[in-house]
Amino acid sequence: MGATGIIFRREFNAYVRAPIGYIVGAVVLFLDGLLFFGYILGADAQMLSGYVLSEFFYFASGMTTIAAVVLSLRLIAEERQTGTQLLLDTSPVRDREIVLGKFLAALAFLSALNAATIYMPLLIMVNGKITIGQIVAGYVGLTLIGGAVLAIGIFGSALSRSQLVAAVVTSVITSMFYLFWQISEAVEYPLSSFFSALAIHQRHFPGFQQGIYHLRDIVYYLSLTWFFLYLATRTMEAKRWE
Repeated sequence: MGATGIIFRREFNAYVRAPIGYIVGAVVLFLDGLLFFGYILGADAQMLSGYVLSEFFYFASGMTTIAAVVLSLRLIAEERQTGTQLLLDTSPVRDREIVLGKFLAALAFLSALNAATIYMPLLIMVNGKITIGQIVAGYVGLTLIGGAVLAIGIFGSALSRSQLVAAVVTSVITSMFYLFWQISEAVEYPLSSFFSALAIHQRHFPGFQQGIYHLRDIVYYLSLTWFFLYLATRTMEAKRWE
């Protein structure tokens, strides 16, 4: 097992054993269930179909974003607070292996939380007409947007030893990418197209809600994830020599 695999196993076990993992999981599943059943109970029978599934993935993406922000905070900032980061810095492990291992562990845990909500789409399938393809596409979208926010969170966590500062930085950057859509509607072309293309949710997630894959959306999320993981790696490299 390589260094990335060792870091992955260590971090994933930390999520499983630590209270934060169960707290985040319980809150996300509770709110997802509350929103889902509240929406279903207030919906017309004719809405129990692909539209309701699309709405489920809409609010699930919000819960995924919040969970990703919280889960990412402990990855590096907590290590610095507890002093365990020094052990990693003095070990023969490269910073990119640390960042990648931590990222994959957080993404695996977040994906497990999302997978636990599968019974909700299946309940829609009982009385409505939806396809397995739309369900799969929705969960692919949740994984991609969750991965992008986790990457932003790891970058924010790498900037400071304080989890509070990391939370603020991550929240500000993530909110900025959400607000790009509103900015795009307030400015004229070509700035409107530029900001629209950067919007993390309204521009790139709706296709997954409807069961449609767009190459531009996949490339966008993967590029955003790579960019912030790269920034986190370079930040850790710079702080290693401080």
